[in-house]
Amino acid sequence: MLDPSELYDVDPVVAAEVAARAALGSGPVLVHALQGFVDAGGAGRKAAEHLTDSLATSRLATFDVDQLIDYRSRRPTMTFDSTTWSDYDEPALAVDLVRDVEGAPFLLLHGSEPDVQWERFTAAVRQLVERFDVPLTVGLHGIPMGVPHTRPLSATAHATRPELVASYPAWFGAVQVPASAASLLEMRLGESGHDAMGFAVHVPHYLAQSVFPLASKVALEHVERATGLDLGLGGLTEAADETIAEIERQVSDSEEVAAVVHALEEQYDAFTRSAGRTGLLAETTQLPTADELGAEFERFLAERTDEGPAA
Repeated sequence: MLDPSELYDVDPVVAAEVAARAALGSGPVLVHALQGFVDAGGAGRKAAEHLTDSLATSRLATFDVDQLIDYRSRRPTMTFDSTTWSDYDEPALAVDLVRDVEGAPFLLLHGSEPDVQWERFTAAVRQLVERFDVPLTVGLHGIPMGVPHTRPLSATAHATRPELVASYPAWFGAVQVPASAASLLEMRLGESGHDAMGFAVHVPHYLAQSVFPLASKVALEHVERATGLDLGLGGLTEAADETIAEIERQVSDSEEVAAVVHALEEQYDAFTRSAGRTGLLAETTQLPTADELGAEFERFLAERTDEGPAA
């Protein structure tokens, strides 16, 4: 493996601040939300944006994305203005030092998920974890699920030690899924003796392609619970309420869509009532599948978009 330390540059002034704080006690928690893998409802992306937009930040480490991004498989956008190229949406991957509402420091790894050199990348992050005495690493993103937006959002919790997620229900057994740099990072940190965990928020799959601020809020609530940080979620709460109100308005405009949501509610409630018993969905065998319900709702939302806003 090539030297992982050559993948990133560290700002010496910010590094000295982090090291000084770590010398007074434990080091800062590391939160990560990488973009490029599944992130239903923009849960991880909007969570990271909330943290960098609403809290005090300074750049600790910058990764060399030219070594990590496959531009031809994931092309950045450029703006052509009349006769000239005027803007370039440059990929970025960095670690920021962030201070929560009470001034407590933590680290935020955010930006583009690497396309290549995953092992070298995870080794580089482990170097930062060990250099700054990080006690816990927490990842977050959203996954699409056949659940209604009218019920509380749950999350799948996972960790390098079962004790870290003992208070969370296990939603899945052993399954094989496509890998991500974030999941590999968690596994490699655990193999190195570091505590790491993550939360995958369950987003209604008919909203998976839309920005769903409630998912970001729930993700960060789990981070607060795991770390004791105060992440100032008031802005996300307001955005979540506005989005839910708009969804409800669209649902109320169509009896067909209201029936779809009601069917999902019945599936959800039947599963909740039956949790821990055999035949979890025995009462819902006549209902449409989650894919059928989601496809119907997506069709309706597309038609609403084509028609423009209601008067």
